[in-house]
Amino acid sequence: MTITHHPEKQQFTTEVEGHTAHIDYELANNVMNITHTIVPEAIGGRGIAGQLMEAALNTAKEKAWKVIPSCSYAAAYIKRHPEFADLLA
Repeated sequence: MTITHHPEKQQFTTEVEGHTAHIDYELANNVMNITHTIVPEAIGGRGIAGQLMEAALNTAKEKAWKVIPSCSYAAAYIKRHPEFADLLA
């Protein structure tokens, strides 16, 4: 699966079987506020959201951004993956 970062749209996307899944964020002052994680039902249950979240959080880490997990999925993901806890704003 290929995940693409679209900084101009503040979004990470992937396409699976003709369906697009994405994470939306807002960036201000080097703080990434993750606002939505969307995976269409037709491709749900395959770990796609987790792969998108990992890509988003790794990007934040590489760019030295802090993260606000406004999206409930983002908050739960970080709680389950403490290796990303140091990113929390």
